[in-house]
Amino acid sequence: MKAVVCEAWGTPDTLQVKDLPLPEPGPGQVRVRVRAAAVNFPDALLVAGKYQFKPDFPFSPGAEFSGTVSALGSDVSFLAIGDKVVGTAAFGAYAEEVLADAGQVVALPADTADDELELAGSFLLTYGTSYHALKDRAEAQPGETLLVLGAGGGVGLAAVELGKQMGLRVIAAASTEAKRDAARSRGADEVIDYTRDDFREQLKILTGGRGVDIAYDPVGGDIAETALRSVGWGGRYLVVGFAAGGIPKLPSNLLLLKGSALVGVFWGEFVRREPEANAANTRQLLGWLHDGVLRPLISARYPLSGAAEALDALLGRDAIGKLVIVPSLAR
Repeated sequence: MKAVVCEAWGTPDTLQVKDLPLPEPGPGQVRVRVRAAAVNFPDALLVAGKYQFKPDFPFSPGAEFSGTVSALGSDVSFLAIGDKVVGTAAFGAYAEEVLADAGQVVALPADTADDELELAGSFLLTYGTSYHALKDRAEAQPGETLLVLGAGGGVGLAAVELGKQMGLRVIAAASTEAKRDAARSRGADEVIDYTRDDFREQLKILTGGRGVDIAYDPVGGDIAETALRSVGWGGRYLVVGFAAGGIPKLPSNLLLLKGSALVGVFWGEFVRREPEANAANTRQLLGWLHDGVLRPLISARYPLSGAAEALDALLGRDAIGKLVIVPSLAR
């Protein structure tokens, strides 16, 4: 099979497309013919040798995928060859076929169309993270005001869309007009440029001086303290990630003065520690996807040979919405 191969730690341009043996599923595993593999920040960290674990060389990056089951391990009975599925794996999805633990694979309805199957390949990590953040960590209530930083990116757009679905007033903050337009397309009530000097003043005007109830921050960096100062009484500041590269040091007196909370969001650990709660969230999200209530924005599709280009676009924060690798695309 064709696969994007990493043979040494480095930058995305070191990746190559090579032929690898077709992997055979062991007990508790399935093999999936990949329809789409999402491009996520941890994929780049894995290639650079900066992730929490380091696979043996050679390996293919890619942790999130959709496709069709092509082989089953001996003890897997709840899936069948030909099932359309979405799933996650530690690595390996930038390939024509991927192995995954059966417990990390979810069957989609048999009538799932090809375009929906492709959308599903960019769905689990971003929408899973954002739904867990808003529902479980922030305990968001209808009518509350949600500020989404980095609202043009994958998790940011998911938070915008889910916030509207959950009855929130959504203020989407993004650095370019194109990203703000994307947030508008997913239902944002207001859009705002967080790179402007008067960012905090704009938020005061939009909230009548009250501040936001929930701030969703996958960006970190210099903007974090300004955003935290814009959280109102009893508000929740969700720490989702650090796309800007810097881990902010936030003054704790701000939390005291506003009776607010700084709340960490680690979806991967939630999946591991609370599998039943995550499974319920996933069922709800996939139901909304199938019904057309949620519609991920895929802004670019790449063949296997375009994996380095896709990762560079992600690292450069040029991407809007999601980027996916589609092995069937030719270049």
